[in-house]
Amino acid sequence: MSDVLLTEDSGGVRKLTLNRPESFNALNVELKLALTAALREAAADDDVRAVVLAGAGRSFCAGQDLKEHIALLEAEDPSPLRTVEEHYNPIIRAVVTMPKPVISAINGSAAGAGASLAFASDLRIAAADAKFLMAFANVGLSTDSGASWTLPRLIGYGRAMEMLLLAEPVHAEEALRIGMVSRLVDAGGATEAAMELAGRLAQGPTSSYAKIKETVRAASAEGIDEALDVEAGAQAEAGDTADHREAVAAFVAKRDPRFTGR
Repeated sequence: MSDVLLTEDSGGVRKLTLNRPESFNALNVELKLALTAALREAAADDDVRAVVLAGAGRSFCAGQDLKEHIALLEAEDPSPLRTVEEHYNPIIRAVVTMPKPVISAINGSAAGAGASLAFASDLRIAAADAKFLMAFANVGLSTDSGASWTLPRLIGYGRAMEMLLLAEPVHAEEALRIGMVSRLVDAGGATEAAMELAGRLAQGPTSSYAKIKETVRAASAEGIDEALDVEAGAQAEAGDTADHREAVAAFVAKRDPRFTGR
């Protein structure tokens, strides 16, 4: 694994730490490729039952590495114009389709594609010093990394458009108030809190969590009839799992269930 991305496993939780603190964890090509590969590996690993995304140093992620971006453009390298399709889209798809919970731990700033990465996660824990900035308009760009889909669903169309058009930061307390983040903790404490919550989820019915994610994603994209069909199929599959049988047996026996994620 590249040293721009740190991987740590603990109790069924895989923590992926963006590790370019000198550039506020800006996403260069090396980091984007490493993150895509790591997310796919986590999705395929049955021992991983929850994922935490974090940033080294004082920030979560500053978004696209504009220094690299400008250097490539000046060299007439066409790759920056393909980075959305080749890098950002695969990253967001890997997070959204991950068959286990993904929690982003936001210490400091999350901007652009970095904020979008957090928005694509299932839960977001923000430290008191966290702030979110969607500054695409400031550099003459449109949205990417799924923000046009995730952000309005988190905070509503009007508030999302305000963030996107005005490019003004949203600080931690306001982010909590409008539902952008799930929980607020003391400054510097987001990663620890996220790991604690992920550990709790890792002990749960991860096969059920996968189906919950699948059905909610489908319901967001389809009408009620399609959502009902997806729910029916997912529920039938979930009902055929060992975790479901264990949960029912535990309920009847008045004991805590012992989930295995199968």
